[in-house]
Amino acid sequence: MRIDKFLWCVRFYKTRSIAADEIKKNRVSLAGQTVKSSKEVKEGDVLKIRKNQIDYQLKILQIPKSRIGSKLVPDFIADKTEKEQYEILKLRKLNQEHYRNKGEGRPTKKDRRDIDGFVVADGNSEMESGDWDLFFSDVEEGSLD
Repeated sequence: MRIDKFLWCVRFYKTRSIAADEIKKNRVSLAGQTVKSSKEVKEGDVLKIRKNQIDYQLKILQIPKSRIGSKLVPDFIADKTEKEQYEILKLRKLNQEHYRNKGEGRPTKKDRRDIDGFVVADGNSEMESGDWDLFFSDVEEGSLD
C-alpha cells in the first residue's frame, strides 16, 4: 500500500492530500530515509513522522484494505513515540490556554469596552491641548540654552 494512503487509512491525517503534502515537505521518513508518496509500505516498517512539532514513531503491524474506524487503529499500528515528546505536547497546550480559555473565542464588544476603559482612564487626560503648548514652550525657552 502507498504510504500516503496508509497514513490516511490509519487516521493519522484527515485527508489523503494532506498526507501527500506532508510527505512532500519531508516530514515523513521510513527507516531514516525521506520518502515519496508512492513508496510502498509493508508490515514491520517503522515510520517517523513530524507533526505538531512532535516526532512520532509508528510501527506497522498490519496493512488495512481501506480506511478503518478509530477503535481499530491499534490493531494496525503500534505507537513507539518517546514519552518526552508527549510531555512537550502537553506543555505547549498548557501555554496556549494561558491567554484565553478554550471556547471563549474573540473578545465581545463588552470585553473590548472594558479593555479600552482600562487602557484609557475614562478618556480624561490631566492636561488639555492648550496646556501641552505651554509645557513645550517652557522647555524650549529655558533649559536648552
